Amino acid sequence: MKGEESDQETDALIGAAMAVHRALGHGFLEAVYQEALAIELRSQDIPFVREAPMATTYRGHRLATAYRADFLCFSSIIVELKALATLSGKEEAQVINYLRASGHDRALLLNFGAPSLQYKRVVY
Repeated sequence: MKGEESDQETDALIGAAMAVHRALGHGFLEAVYQEALAIELRSQDIPFVREAPMATTYRGHRLATAYRADFLCFSSIIVELKALATLSGKEEAQVINYLRASGHDRALLLNFGAPSLQYKRVVY
């Protein structure tokens, strides 16, 4: 069943992020967590593209300006990393915009900046 598969995928991603957070703690820049997560994803054989370019469309027109998702995992899940003291609604709104613009329907927002890993599954 697709829903169960989706949960297994996001659960695997959250587990990898927790491993990184356990090892590094909080307080580093986002780039440090991004590099460490890439190592962890590779070690767990989780398919990913780092800094994945995402085409953005407007009214059926592809825009020359695109954004890069921190990771695109399993060819379908956008993973956005933050290193903030706490998440606000702004970060979730950003991820929803990424989903809307890219045509993908699942994302995972990970915040490594808090004492415990914060994560939010986002479905569009």
